[in-house]
Amino acid sequence: MTSPRSTTSHALLGLLAIRPWTTYELAKQVQRSLDWFWPRAERKLYDEPKKLAEDGLVKSEKEMTGARPRTVYGITRKGRDAQRKWLSEPPMPPSLEFEGMVKVFFADGGTLEQLRATLRSIAETAEEHVTDLEEKIGTLGVSDAFPERRHLNAIGLRFHVDHERHLAQWARWAIEQTKSWKSTTDAGAWDFHQAFG
Repeated sequence: MTSPRSTTSHALLGLLAIRPWTTYELAKQVQRSLDWFWPRAERKLYDEPKKLAEDGLVKSEKEMTGARPRTVYGITRKGRDAQRKWLSEPPMPPSLEFEGMVKVFFADGGTLEQLRATLRSIAETAEEHVTDLEEKIGTLGVSDAFPERRHLNAIGLRFHVDHERHLAQWARWAIEQTKSWKSTTDAGAWDFHQAFG
């Protein structure tokens, strides 16, 4: 009996259900798509297809590209069944891994300028991401590699754009709030209720 599969395993099965890929091609596709919301996939990318093949969920075929060998992975019927079963299960609640928020949380160990620099960095990074995502959105319907998946890509992209806009808006708001603070340990007359009003 095979052990329960991780979300990363199922993410790779999902990609392999679209079409066969080499590990290199999977890595590139993960960067283009999954990296926005499941960056862990890339870390396990080079071992996971072999494990999936051992369990019969994918098959591997050796091919030659010129004089270089390559392995192409494709999903099996058993892999599609496992993927369907996983899709019928409720998802785990979202978790957030966000170093910037850890720095904000412990900002009282540093200076007000360090806090503001962290917040500016969060805002600027989010704004850059919005620009990148808007470029992706511009390619939908023009040069997207999988037009049959356009509807799924569109609702996923909407989530990411909204998320990044929210991060930028929150960080700019937080910088504005700190303008009246005396330090990271003394907010002066600033009332914490302002954060929720």
